[in-house]
Amino acid sequence: MEPKIGITKKELDESISYLTTILANQMVLYTKTRQFHWNVSGNSFMELHKLFEAQYTALEQEIDATAERISKLGGRAIGTMKEFIEQSVLKENSTDLQQKDMLKELLIDHETVLKQLRKFIKSLDETDDFGTADFVIGLLQKHEDKSWMLRKYIN
Repeated sequence: MEPKIGITKKELDESISYLTTILANQMVLYTKTRQFHWNVSGNSFMELHKLFEAQYTALEQEIDATAERISKLGGRAIGTMKEFIEQSVLKENSTDLQQKDMLKELLIDHETVLKQLRKFIKSLDETDDFGTADFVIGLLQKHEDKSWMLRKYIN
């Protein structure tokens, strides 16, 4: 049953499309962060191991909230790796990276997500879907925090 919550069908579809891309990006970023958590080594092993764990744990909660937001709007959350890869603007990592390269790659991914979220927010501001706009702004702030932490390790 389609929700009748004061948002047009077109706007609901647009919000669901944005949220689907966000979900796909989150899953790719989650998987990459988890992979780096498993494979980090070197002098700062324990510190980065814990940093990556904190970041993928936060992403887990954000992923669930995004999928639920899609459902609240009457959509169906994608759920296969194939769908995540197809819908994401981020790319998987299949190379063996050193600590600094892991940090740089995660930072670039978060910054890519931030740029996309800003575009989505501008578009959402032109709709009546204030809930999704607010939700995406919250995600933006969380990615800014993660980016800031990663950037501090690189400097």
